[in-house]
Amino acid sequence: MNIHIAQYYQNGLMNKTRRTLFNFFFGAVTCLLLVGFASTPAFSRSAAPTQTASTLVANSSPLAQSMPQFDLLNQQMEEMLSDANSRLIAQGLPASSMTRYVAVLSKNGVVGSTPSTSAFTAAGAALVGDRLMVRGNFSNLSSGLRDYATDPLDPPNPNITSGIHIHRGEPAANGPFQYALEVSPDASGLSGQFGGEYTLTSEQLQALASGTLYVDLHTKQNRAGEMRGILLPY
Repeated sequence: MNIHIAQYYQNGLMNKTRRTLFNFFFGAVTCLLLVGFASTPAFSRSAAPTQTASTLVANSSPLAQSMPQFDLLNQQMEEMLSDANSRLIAQGLPASSMTRYVAVLSKNGVVGSTPSTSAFTAAGAALVGDRLMVRGNFSNLSSGLRDYATDPLDPPNPNITSGIHIHRGEPAANGPFQYALEVSPDASGLSGQFGGEYTLTSEQLQALASGTLYVDLHTKQNRAGEMRGILLPY
């Protein structure tokens, strides 16, 4: 995980503002995952906080506390991740085998020309066996999400039912579509929440383990992709 984060900074994938948002949101997501998931004793034994997660939470705490939206964001993420946790347990899946993931999406992760946007998107996920539960937020999009019913791919893919997807592929390439996430935008259409629950194939599980399963977001202005981020364990 430290290698991925070092690459973000060393390769200039985030400007000063992006780094600030990254530290804040990743820290918030990490903290909430620790609170929401680690409350299960069996889970805490199998997925103790890593050094990286602890460092990010510590570094982001002063910034998070100074931002008026932190309490609302904290509440929203806690609700979503707690829901993911409870849904998996309700299915009889053992909490002791949960693995957590976070994807922080960036415009610089989009393959091709870098889109013009100041949006921010992050997702947290929990995996038990082959069941993956994803929850996330997006905000400040350049335009509304792409509507594949009126603006389909050529040829169309009936499985693409929203503008936020999970794909499988290498970081420097556009990989094949895997799943469409369910999206709940706000009244403006520029912010909202998304989520989904999926049974992963052995190939998808391998992609998740090797860092080649990613989340991307498409808008009307940036049809080919506005943001993209890899699901990474921590």
